[in-house]
Formats: sequence, structure tokens, C-alpha cells
Amino acid sequence: MSAEDTQAFVPDYGLQDQRPAPVAIPLIVDLDHTLCRTDTMHEALIGLFASSPRAIASLPSWLASGKKAFKTALADRKIIDPDQLPYDADVIALIETARAEGRKVALISASEQRQVSAIASHLGLFDEAVGTGSDDVSDNLSGNAKADYLVRRFGAKGFDYIGDSAADVPVWAAARKAYGIRVAPATERQAEAQGIRLQRVGDGQSELPALLRACRPHQWAKNLLVLLPVLTAHDLAHLPAALLAMVCFSLTASAIYIINDLVDLPSDRAHPRKKHRPFAAGDASARSGAMLAVGLLTVSGLVAAVLLPAAFFWTLLIYLIATSAYSFLLKRKMMVDVVALASLYTLRIVAGSAATGIVLSPWLLVFSMFLFFSLATIKRQAELEDMVTRGADKTAGRNMMAGDLPILQAMSVGAAQAAVLVFALYSQDPQVQASFGTPNLLLLICPVLFFWLGRMQMLTRRGHMSDDPIVFTIKDRVGLICGALMLLIFILAVR
Repeated sequence: MSAEDTQAFVPDYGLQDQRPAPVAIPLIVDLDHTLCRTDTMHEALIGLFASSPRAIASLPSWLASGKKAFKTALADRKIIDPDQLPYDADVIALIETARAEGRKVALISASEQRQVSAIASHLGLFDEAVGTGSDDVSDNLSGNAKADYLVRRFGAKGFDYIGDSAADVPVWAAARKAYGIRVAPATERQAEAQGIRLQRVGDGQSELPALLRACRPHQWAKNLLVLLPVLTAHDLAHLPAALLAMVCFSLTASAIYIINDLVDLPSDRAHPRKKHRPFAAGDASARSGAMLAVGLLTVSGLVAAVLLPAAFFWTLLIYLIATSAYSFLLKRKMMVDVVALASLYTLRIVAGSAATGIVLSPWLLVFSMFLFFSLATIKRQAELEDMVTRGADKTAGRNMMAGDLPILQAMSVGAAQAAVLVFALYSQDPQVQASFGTPNLLLLICPVLFFWLGRMQMLTRRGHMSDDPIVFTIKDRVGLICGALMLLIFILAVR
């Protein structure tokens, strides 16, 4: 072993000039955002609140008891399954190199002892694991407390350390080698000011692209439904208000997608495609996601309250409450989740009416409920088809089983046919007939709807459908042609 990989073992802080026989320098590894690409405490909090929302009431008393007591109270109720967590391949490689050199490797973290021990036992890469709440740790094991602990154990400059945050600066200062992963520029400058030379591990990519993906801007196309009242009334004077309402819905929807992904972390990580979502993969932290969701909701609420009618603001609030209920509860209830999805689609049309003051036809609302119920069941069919292909019997985090597939298919086909029938009746309504130049042309939309919905059913049965049929349609050339053709017929009927 080279001289660089050996160092005097100093048992007491301040006695680093004494040099007994050289020993292998241990590698000390931090847990959150270092070995693990996420924060176990934040995920435990989210998981606890998702499964038991009433626990939020206990949060103030836990926090008032101090960080160590807070982490103990949380760990009493929630420990993240180590098998679910995204681990950093570069840190694993560094650990394996140290072990190959015969060096001791320890996982020492501010996370609660039980969580740290569970992860160390799962990975089998560590000689020891120490966290907050360990028998020989009297305080929250972070910052100066961690530096003091490590110096007592291994001596100043008697260990190498890999961490990620400003809390690790005192530890890096006491270490022989300071490794940093995903270190923020401000933290790096702080370390440099103290004479610490950080050796970077990994690529250190920014969270920003991952957070943008978590907003799912491609899903904003669904909010074009907010414009439908303007289209059916062919009243372009209200288009600016409808567009502003669509923006509010898009920002709110992105916030809900983020919250939904945070709540769904365990089931997403068990899914072959969803495990690559930003939070499930650890490309973005739960803390950053929660902050972004709050920011999006704040901007959306302010715009709706100040620039749009009060009716729209209340509709948006209902949408927020309904989607939150869906994320935390309704999506786990058999059939309730499908009805909730269909209702949320229809609520976008109602929001367009509230933002513009345009009165909706009851026929249009009934048509939208049948249509979106059909699409919602197609979405669930796609998940079940994928599940059957993987040989699974039931979905994680959903109350669905492989045997439900024929029932969902039957309901979807029936709802699709009912939607076409209701649209045909809508086209013959006296009020509709009076507002269109050639209203009977609207009947030509019916065969296009039959074709589009039937094709969606066939593609789903063959396993080609993505997780969302509307997003699939926007990316599908034939689906876009169907949409353009129906829009053209509608425009011709107006004349």
C-alpha cells in the first residue's frame, strides 16, 4: 500500500503530531445525497404523511424536542425499505476500491441509527454503521458533532470522508482526503475558503433538468380542455381569459404531479418505467420537489385570485383538493380512481366556463364524462396489460388485479360508444342547431370518434399504449390526424 494510503493513528484530538505505526486510513461515507441519491428522512416523512395524514399534527411537538428526538420519533413510525432506495454507482465504486485495498469502510450519517443500520445490512459493504441515536452518539450526528466524533475515533486527518453538503465542511476539514459529490457551488467556495481541496466524485449534474421533467410539461396538453367552452361557443373574445386559466391549471397540475410522484415513490421504484422518474431515480431531491410544488401552487393561486373571476379560483381550488385526495387516497380505491380521473378531465372544461362566463351545454358535460371515463379505463388497462406482461398479479400502490382486465375493457368500450351517441344527440339539440351554420355536419365527427376510440382500444390490448392515452394521442400521427379532422369538421359546421 502506498504512503498516501497510510496515516498515523491518533487516538485523541490535538495529538495528531504523534506518529505510531502506520495503519490503513478508513473511508467514511455519508448517507443522504451521497451513498443514497435522496434524503431518507424526507422520504420517511412523506411516506408517513401519505399513509397516516393525522401524523402531521404531531410534527410541531417532535420538532420542539430537538433534531435527535425528532429523528427518533420519525423512525419509530417509518423506516424506508433499503431495497427501494436509489444508490449512487460512483460512491459504490469508491467503496469497493477502498475495500479491495484492505481499508475499513464505515457508513456514518446524521440519519437515525435504525435507518443507517438497515441500509448497511442491505448493502453488505460496511464494517460498521453509525447514525443519530447510536449508543456512543449523544447529539445529532451532523456538522461539527460528526467531525468531533470522527476525530475522537480516528484522529485528525486519520480518515477519508465523502459527503455532499455545507454540513460536511467541518468533517472535510478534519479529514485527510475530502471527497465531494453533487456539491453546490456555494458549498465548494465555502470549503475552498477553509483550505479544503475537494476531490469530486461523479458528474455532479444539476437538479434543474430533473425538476423540469418532474413538472411533466408534456402533460399540459390535457389543459387544452380549458379552451373547449370558447371553441364550442366560437367566441374568441374570451380566448385571453381562457389561455390564462389554462396556464393556472398547468402550473397547478405540475405541482400535483410532483406531489403524486413523492407520495408514489415506493410503487414507482417497483415499476419498470416509473422507476426512472426524477424523484424515484434520485435525480431530484424530495425537498426540492416539495419546495417547487409549493412555489407553483402559490403563483397559480395568485394569478387566479387577481386576474380571473372568483368562480374560476374556486374551481381551481376544487381541482387542487380533488387531485390531492386522488394522490393520497382515491387512487388506491377500486373503481373510485377511474371515476375520479374522468371527473378531473371534465373539471377542466368546467374551469374554462368559469374563467370565461360561457355557459356549457349539459350535453357537452355528459359527453365529456362518458369520453373521459373511457380514456381513464384505457389508462388502467394499459397498466394491467403491462403488469400481465411482467408476470405480476397485482399492481403496487393500486387496488387492481390481472383478473380486472376484461371488466375494464368492457366498461371502456361501453363508455366510448355512449360518448359517440351523446355527441350525436348534442349535434341535434335545438340550441346547437341554431348556433351552427351547418349543424348536421357535426354528425361526421361520430365515425371519426368511433375509429379513434376503437383504435385506442386495440392498441391498448396489444400492449402499445403508454401510461396516458391523451399524451399518447398527441404523440401518435394517426391520433393527431383524427383530432385535426374533427376540428376541421367543427369549423366547417360553424359556417
